[in-house]
Amino acid sequence: MLNFSEMSEVDRAWIEDGIRGDGEVWRPMIDEANEKRHTPQRTAYDSMADILLYGGSAGGGKTDLGIGLALTQHSRSIIFRREHKQLSGIVERIFELRGDQGWNGQEQRLNLEDGKLIRLGGMKNLGDEKAYQGRSFDLQFWDELTEFLERQFRFISTWNRTTNPKQRCRIVAATNPPTTAEGEWVIEFWSPWLDPQHPYPALPGHLRWFIADKEGVDQEVEDGSPVTVGGDAIVPRSRTFIPSSVEDNPFLMATAYKATLQSLPEPLRSQMLRGDFLAGRQDDVWQVLPSEWVEAAQSRWVEKRPRQSMTSLGVDVARGGQDQTVIAPRYGSWFGELLTFPGKETPDGPAVSGQVIASLRDGAPVNIDVIGVGSSPYDHLKSAGVTVNGLNSSERSEQTDRTSRLRFSNKRAQWWWQFREALDPQNSMDVQLPVDRKLKADLCTPRWTMLSNGIRVESKEDIIKRLGRSPDRGDAVVYAWAESRRAKTKDIEYPPMGIV
Repeated sequence: MLNFSEMSEVDRAWIEDGIRGDGEVWRPMIDEANEKRHTPQRTAYDSMADILLYGGSAGGGKTDLGIGLALTQHSRSIIFRREHKQLSGIVERIFELRGDQGWNGQEQRLNLEDGKLIRLGGMKNLGDEKAYQGRSFDLQFWDELTEFLERQFRFISTWNRTTNPKQRCRIVAATNPPTTAEGEWVIEFWSPWLDPQHPYPALPGHLRWFIADKEGVDQEVEDGSPVTVGGDAIVPRSRTFIPSSVEDNPFLMATAYKATLQSLPEPLRSQMLRGDFLAGRQDDVWQVLPSEWVEAAQSRWVEKRPRQSMTSLGVDVARGGQDQTVIAPRYGSWFGELLTFPGKETPDGPAVSGQVIASLRDGAPVNIDVIGVGSSPYDHLKSAGVTVNGLNSSERSEQTDRTSRLRFSNKRAQWWWQFREALDPQNSMDVQLPVDRKLKADLCTPRWTMLSNGIRVESKEDIIKRLGRSPDRGDAVVYAWAESRRAKTKDIEYPPMGIV
């Protein structure tokens, strides 16, 4: 923050009004060159969106927007950061504006004299979000949203509500672009604004309406009119995205902060200065598959499959909840679009094997993980005469990497590392992967370590604990690559592939 003496006459005037008790305690920033033009912060403040994403670049007044809304527009507010220790700056800013009277540090709660309540919360680990279950707030403000897990955001959003019919409810999220695969879900959630491949892109600030279908998948609808889903009338909620930059912040533009952003190395400069959500993110040093290699494989993909027999089908079976059964068709180095089925559509072995057989071509082998829920589909496929490879990810591996120097602690590590070698540009295998943002995130999520018995790749269970979701698309693709021996016989007639 600037000192009072460094502020413009206009800003000093409204602060003096607040000090005298004649005006607001907080208001959105104004455009000093044209006071009739709304700044992005003011546009976000006035937005009618039920779920708003604000920001992009650094310095656009993101955190101040949430604090200002809590102080001026809402009765019961909660402000989230991923970790509690990150909340200290927010507390200090609130004290600057309203003082510390009514502050309960133990409960991270501020009770204001006008009856407003502001709480602050964190959820470092998956499962911490359950501490807020059932707690109603008419404003939920998420600071640096890409640091949160999608499951945390969706779970807590359920309790954005009020019993006061005159009080508006909304969710506001502020963030910089994601720097890891874990935060890329934000791009998909606001895909009409952030994904350049979206078929119907939206302009900043324009509203789009969404519902969750009976499978819990987001579906865009025409407007806010109720939609019947499974016999229930569902009221759509609107979303929008409003970008901001340091140039919209007169306080920071009066300092050298923009020059600081300009001096950052790429891709951090594009992310923080221009708010580029698609700028290259930083890979974890232990990430198994480099993002650049996955993106290159997707950039090579063409929709028309090659004129060759199917090599294999990789199958990852849903383990319940929001997981999906995913089937990955492979033709040599080319992968077709993934086939996905909600877990409740594939509740048992016969249901899974039925979908697999319908997808199978040319007597190709099916590669399926037989640990846990995969054992029943494996048995049914085998009894149906399908050539099926049961993959046991915990089984000991006898193989080494291409250099013959590195060993693997188990088969899971072997399969993922072999796919890494296939994507490596130096090996010229030209793998083609379908353009699928969820697939990219899944492939770029697992991490590896070196143990005494060889390379270990993060288990599916550990990934679920860390991210709150299963990397089912990535596993299906890796399974398809894991085993590729051809079937010796073709004793089943399969339906035609369709238009090629």
